[in-house]
Amino acid sequence: MDSIPLEPTTTHIPPPLDAATTSTASNESDSANGAFTEAEDPLQQLLASRLQSQDHIQNLRQRKNRRKEGKIISEFYEKQNKQIEALLMTMDEHIESAQEEEDTNRLAIKIAIYGSLVANCILAILQIYAAVASLSLSFFATAIDAVFDPLANFVLHYCHRKALTVDHRRYPSGGSRLETIGDIVYASAMGSVSVVLIAFAVQELVKGDTGPKGLHIPSIVVVGIAFLTKLFLFIYCFSIRSKNSQVRVLWEDHRNDVFINGFGILTSSAGAKLRWWIDPLGALLISLALIILWGRTLYRQFLLLAGVAAPIEFQQLVIYKAMMYADGIKQIDSCTVYHAGPDYIVELDIVMDADTPLWKAHDLSQALQDKIEQLPNVGRAFVHVDHEISHKPEHRKLK
Repeated sequence: MDSIPLEPTTTHIPPPLDAATTSTASNESDSANGAFTEAEDPLQQLLASRLQSQDHIQNLRQRKNRRKEGKIISEFYEKQNKQIEALLMTMDEHIESAQEEEDTNRLAIKIAIYGSLVANCILAILQIYAAVASLSLSFFATAIDAVFDPLANFVLHYCHRKALTVDHRRYPSGGSRLETIGDIVYASAMGSVSVVLIAFAVQELVKGDTGPKGLHIPSIVVVGIAFLTKLFLFIYCFSIRSKNSQVRVLWEDHRNDVFINGFGILTSSAGAKLRWWIDPLGALLISLALIILWGRTLYRQFLLLAGVAAPIEFQQLVIYKAMMYADGIKQIDSCTVYHAGPDYIVELDIVMDADTPLWKAHDLSQALQDKIEQLPNVGRAFVHVDHEISHKPEHRKLK
């Protein structure tokens, strides 16, 4: 069974159902203003009929002869179910659900942010001691990373707080991009310290064996504490990483720290007991891994800042809700949704009859714009009204 494509192109809308059966005063008011009621959605039954039961999906996943194929198909249907359920929800339900989710996760997000900040400050002091006491280059790698953690945390937190209280006269597009800038500064700081450490590791390897340093148990215990703390924070932030962009960056930092602390303990111990070169080589590998991991994070954040397109599922949601919003909307000429930081900018072109009164066209498009801007992750929406679709693409600078 195929999914229902809702590509952001010109779309013809079936004629609305008879609205004579409206039962409440609010529904009568909506019909008078040209808006569909919930029962009038002409595609609701069709979409609902495409939902696949969990039993059917589970049976597909457990195919014995074609287990790999069954897994792919089951994942497809799960994704399709999620998309259909989103389309069947009204815009008010989407708004209410997003608000409830924000209220539910507000405390958890604060715990993740401030818990990470306090833990990073304490661990920075402890890991400096571990590096100085052991003179292990692997522990110096973990210590330098730990020192930059709280500093970068402050910058990240400041940018996210600034984004919420931005002066819209100075930043008319809002503060969403400031969040991304904070994430970029954080990732850059965490990745750049590794470049310095690479130079020290190479220098140590070139210098050769300078004599045994011995296994320093207190330092290993301290870095082990850091490892367990970061592991706990990693697991905690993992569960809410999709709820807040700041938490997502912190989750990536904790993930990286779990790796470098665990690997640092291994290489420092092996360097003291087995071969001297394992310690500087471990520091070198840790630094290279950090550069790669934070480089990937930087790449994703720069895409958001550059205005990469939003996921196609969200574009389809906006198109469908715009089509079903009012019977006065005859077609969707175009729909463009792109990032401005973590939030989306929505540019929607709708088509109405040429003889539609100006007041009606304005009021309907303004109401639709207000609704779209209340959807989760939407920072700004622009709704343009036209009476035909034969013109060149809207809002494009043509060479």
